[in-house]
Amino acid sequence: MTKAVRPPAPISSERATGPGFADRGKESGEPDFVAIQQSPEFDRLRKRLRRFVFPMSALFFCWYMTFALFSAYGHGFMSRKVFGSVNMGTVFGLLQFVSTITIVLLYRGFADKKIDPQVDKVRELAGADKE
Repeated sequence: MTKAVRPPAPISSERATGPGFADRGKESGEPDFVAIQQSPEFDRLRKRLRRFVFPMSALFFCWYMTFALFSAYGHGFMSRKVFGSVNMGTVFGLLQFVSTITIVLLYRGFADKKIDPQVDKVRELAGADKE
């Protein structure tokens, strides 16, 4: 019922180099995950991802906090009529959805151009494309 688990590979201080790091010193045929994690390709992948995710998260958090603070303390501004019965609070609330969709679309484009090619390279080096 349970699968035998082998102990983790010892962590070496060497960084993975060479054409690939699949099956490096293992009999099981599995990729060497420690070598993958320590590889320059994986490091570049993580840096690229962080370059998008952290600034975008900070920007959205600031935008959301602006909305929340205006909702809590800016009643005069948020209750200002824009047209008909639509006020600034409604507009800001709807803009939260617009900004979320915009971030998703920006990330999709970023991932297609910058992240996915790097993931493919790491998978190839790891031997994941052999299947």
